[in-house]
Amino acid sequence: MAGERVKLSVREREGRGTGDARRLRREGMIPGVLYGRGAPHAICVEERELRRVLTGDHGLHAILDVSLDQQKTTHASILKDYQVHPVRGFVTHIDLQEVRLDQPIQAQVVVELVGDPEGVKEGGVLSQVQREINVEALPLEIPERLELDVSGMAIGDTLRLADLPVHEGVTYLDDPEETVLATVGAPTQIVEPEPEEEELPEGELPEGEVPEGEEAPEGAAEAPAEPEADAAGEQGTVE
Repeated sequence: MAGERVKLSVREREGRGTGDARRLRREGMIPGVLYGRGAPHAICVEERELRRVLTGDHGLHAILDVSLDQQKTTHASILKDYQVHPVRGFVTHIDLQEVRLDQPIQAQVVVELVGDPEGVKEGGVLSQVQREINVEALPLEIPERLELDVSGMAIGDTLRLADLPVHEGVTYLDDPEETVLATVGAPTQIVEPEPEEEELPEGELPEGEVPEGEEAPEGAAEAPAEPEADAAGEQGTVE
């Protein structure tokens, strides 16, 4: 939820460089940097502790009360960025940013679609075009997510940022008319392909056809001859 604060214990690291970062990861620690009003601090945090922060109900927008080397004074911070291993999927580095709770910050917030559109019941397809929007608010007012009701959408309807309900204390930074959030498209029509004519091997003709210039083989069916007219019938009887 917005405004939730989570404690995070970190410690300052002495080493620098790729080799030291690999050593820390083998020991179950994740390297990172804490940026503040003074010089940045090179830090590391236990992988289990970091996972608790990133996967909890508070989401990625919680205010982190960072305790550096068990100091009594904590640093109100946000998760500015993190890097993930491209293959194994675990976090390899984090950046924390110290913030003032009385000054607004900018963040990206997820838009969650809720409801069953009328157009989908009629066979349409619901598509979420934009999943995150940029907002500005005080650190404790950044929402975890923003809900957009799509239950009234019919086939062909579009919802934009301008249709997102106003959230007190939160300013939407993207273009309200140009930022498309969701659409309901017409049902997809399946076109059956026409059956293809059977292709014969090169030089082979359909049954019953004879190549031009050749005679039909013996025993082949011939067209019945025209019946000969009765000579007597044509000339009449001679008396």
